[in-house]
Amino acid sequence: MRKTESQKIALCGVLSALSVVVLLVGNVLQIGTYAAPMLASFLLIPVLEDYGKKYALLLYAVVSLLSLFLVPDKELVLFYVLVLGYYPVLRVRLNNIRRGVLRWMAKFGCFNAAVVVMYALLIVVLAPPELVQEFAAEGTPMLLALLALGNLSFWLCDRALTAITPLYRQRIAPRLKKRF
Repeated sequence: MRKTESQKIALCGVLSALSVVVLLVGNVLQIGTYAAPMLASFLLIPVLEDYGKKYALLLYAVVSLLSLFLVPDKELVLFYVLVLGYYPVLRVRLNNIRRGVLRWMAKFGCFNAAVVVMYALLIVVLAPPELVQEFAAEGTPMLLALLALGNLSFWLCDRALTAITPLYRQRIAPRLKKRF
């Protein structure tokens, strides 16, 4: 059955609300600063698979804007907005790179550049005192270790997207199409 424009917008609205709730829960749970944006980005998969890049980017933009106003933890919000929120859409493009090594270099390059931009923006523009003190106290070796762990988490996120996308296509989408 062909989806109407209003059905597409309704699904995007529901998923944007759910994404913002995931980010708010991540704000409440102190360990959710990095996990919540990852989970919220997974919610782009149904829209990306069923309606395409245009609607997925629209969903990302709406969630980004709403979370900037509604979620108090700006590090969490910026991690979604600048690092992981758009990644499922970008990943489709990056997966077109044929050589595996170049593909992974591009993925990790995008991730690391986004993380550096995010923290530079966070420190220079917003300058939350607790974050500046944390970075000053930990020193460069600890920050490099955190970046390495961030890269490991990003790799796991990419692997999860690799597993979840076919699962959605093969099992979840057919069931949803029968009901709706």
